[in-house]
Amino acid sequence: MKYRALYQEHHKRQILMKAGIKMSIRYTSNLEGITKEALQELFLSVEWESGKYPNELLQAIKGSHSIVATWDGDKLIGISNALSDGVFTVYFHYMLINPSYQGKGIGKKMMDTMLDRYKGCKTKVLISYQSAMDFYHKCGFSKEDGAMPMFISELV
Repeated sequence: MKYRALYQEHHKRQILMKAGIKMSIRYTSNLEGITKEALQELFLSVEWESGKYPNELLQAIKGSHSIVATWDGDKLIGISNALSDGVFTVYFHYMLINPSYQGKGIGKKMMDTMLDRYKGCKTKVLISYQSAMDFYHKCGFSKEDGAMPMFISELV
């Protein structure tokens, strides 16, 4: 039943967007309004395994060095977070947008905000899925020759 509701919401938003009706997109950098339910819905919308762990997701977001949350009204539609020492290195861990809102420049604005926020850091790192490589290249990221991400993870 929950997936039916998600489908209906997705379908409604696509109709509104095709009709040229503007959404009320806003960007915040605080935790206000972020709930485990909102995070779970967002993470499951992109089929990320971590969406099955809403309590841990909320704890992870609260433990971030900083975040950018994106809202359409009161619906969380995107989130990015950073883990950083604040000087040398920043790691952008989460960067996701509900599929109904992808391709609208929202992710670019979120990443630009993060890159500006951490412009003083010497090294900016993220791990990308193959499908998002072009997006991150456009944001200035490149693969590092001789470097390979390595994991110990229950989620990968």
